[in-house]
Amino acid sequence: MANAASGMAVHDDCKLMFLELKTKRTHRFIVFKIEEKQKQVVVEKVGEPTQSYEDFAEILPADECRYAVYDFDFVTEENCQKSRIFFIAWSPDTARVRSKMIYASSKDRFKRELDGIQIELQATDSTEMGLDVIKSRVN
Repeated sequence: MANAASGMAVHDDCKLMFLELKTKRTHRFIVFKIEEKQKQVVVEKVGEPTQSYEDFAEILPADECRYAVYDFDFVTEENCQKSRIFFIAWSPDTARVRSKMIYASSKDRFKRELDGIQIELQATDSTEMGLDVIKSRVN
C-alpha cells in the first residue's frame, strides 16, 4: 500500500488509533511521524482525553515536520456540545527541505487513510494553528 509519489506506507496502528479517537474518543490527539528508513507513517505520540490543546501544540517539534489529528470539543451558539476532527500538517520553516518535500508529497494519501477528518490545517509556525485559528474554523 505504498504511495507511488513518495513511496510511503501507512502503519496499521495509524488507522487503528484514529478509529479509536473518532469512535471511542479514547484519545484527544495523535501525532504521526514519517520513518524515512522504513518508508512508512507511524504513530509517534497519543494524547489522553484530558489533555488540552496547549499540551498538544507543545508536543510538536520546533524543527521537524509531523502530521497530527486533534479532536476539538466546542459549544455552539445554540449551546450544543460538538466536536470536529482536525488534520494538521505541521511543516515548520526550520525543518529540512527534504523532510518538507516528503511530508508534502505524502499528505493527501495519508489523509485519505484517516476516514472522518473534518477540517484540515497547514501550519508552518504555532500562530497558524493557534487555538483562535482552530475556533474560527469550526463554525
